[in-house]
Amino acid sequence: MSIFLAVIIFGLLVFIHEFGHFIIAKKNGIRVIEFSIGMGPTLFSFDKGDTKYSLKLLPLGGACQMLSKELIGEEDTVMDMEKSFESKSVWSRMAVIFAGPFFNFFLAFVFALIVIGFIGYDPAVITGVQKDSPAEEAGLLPEDIITEYDGTNIDVGREVYLEQYIDGIDDKGVEITYERDGKEHTTTLKPVYQEKYMIGLTYTPDDGKAIISEVTEDGPLQKAGFKAGDYIVEIDGTKINTANEFSNYVDKNPFSEKSVHIVAYRGDEKLEADITPVLGIKGYETGFSYNTNGRLKCSALEVIKYSFVEVKYQVKLVFKSLGMLFTGKLGINDFSGPVGIVDAIDTVYDSSKEDGTEYVVVNMLSFTILLSANLGVMNLLPIPGLDGGRLLFLIIEAIKGKPVKHEAYINMAGMLLLMLFALYILFKDIINLF
Repeated sequence: MSIFLAVIIFGLLVFIHEFGHFIIAKKNGIRVIEFSIGMGPTLFSFDKGDTKYSLKLLPLGGACQMLSKELIGEEDTVMDMEKSFESKSVWSRMAVIFAGPFFNFFLAFVFALIVIGFIGYDPAVITGVQKDSPAEEAGLLPEDIITEYDGTNIDVGREVYLEQYIDGIDDKGVEITYERDGKEHTTTLKPVYQEKYMIGLTYTPDDGKAIISEVTEDGPLQKAGFKAGDYIVEIDGTKINTANEFSNYVDKNPFSEKSVHIVAYRGDEKLEADITPVLGIKGYETGFSYNTNGRLKCSALEVIKYSFVEVKYQVKLVFKSLGMLFTGKLGINDFSGPVGIVDAIDTVYDSSKEDGTEYVVVNMLSFTILLSANLGVMNLLPIPGLDGGRLLFLIIEAIKGKPVKHEAYINMAGMLLLMLFALYILFKDIINLF
């Protein structure tokens, strides 16, 4: 099933990207010789007008091949030459190139409308404040809504995560603006150094059962036999009825090197074990937890607003991740190609299918939003061989008034290097499966 879903998702992402190039090229009077989805041998094709439409064997990539001067033969007329890509103004060519990534952003927005319309958005609500922590000293309380974090506007809870865990927390003061009872307040808290122990699970703080959504591989919970889907009902003698109760308990009783007794259920089967937490995080902490998964339904206008916010968040996530490459927090081995993405799709599908078809669809749409935004951003990077590289050359042409010399050769070299990089990532992903 995951392979089938991956083919559908890849095909859709490629189709919408190439269709962006295609439709704007047509609008500007540029002849599209072939519009194809996939790579390799052609499965079937048909001609309509002056364009060939093709579906190819390998469900990776695609092409919108436009008429260029290199493809114009002696038998072609002046009218044919006027339909070439190079014959159009630099602004028309820029529009054609930009249209591909733009359509990926548009697809992400449309899917965000569906997802947020169905499950809502994740408000940046504080879910817990640790006793004697910087957050408590600064006056923060559960149910406060964060609207600004250290000068950055916050619309959803995941944006707090971007600021805290991707940008990092140091010993400098953090200014937080929050809303309480309809009024905004601003406070400053000073993070403190902590060593944080973990038992190896993720869950969604809400009013439902404390269901384990994921267990960390080789973590304490997994070693004790717990699995995703189990739900916790007791910890060290304290009854746990909801995920929020579990979150509040952990906030007030942080894990340490001391073992804890956990009781959980897997269906009707009772599970219990003594779990010894492991040191998971060393660093500065603010002392409050916040919502990143719990969703709040919203009005039609808010659905539109938070759909834009969702695309903004995904774009921001890509840029921050790229920044981590330059700071050394991420390396080349953290990239994933088609095989890695199929594996991720399989994980998302397996974790969603028990909740029903609707949640499988929602989670697949959410994953497609992430991929589409990623594809849009990555294609706009000013690297030869990508749309961003071609746009850079066109911007230079617009400034200088003449094309960049050897642009085609530079783009060809860039494309070759990108293909070699893609082959490396593909090989790495295959190795990681075994």
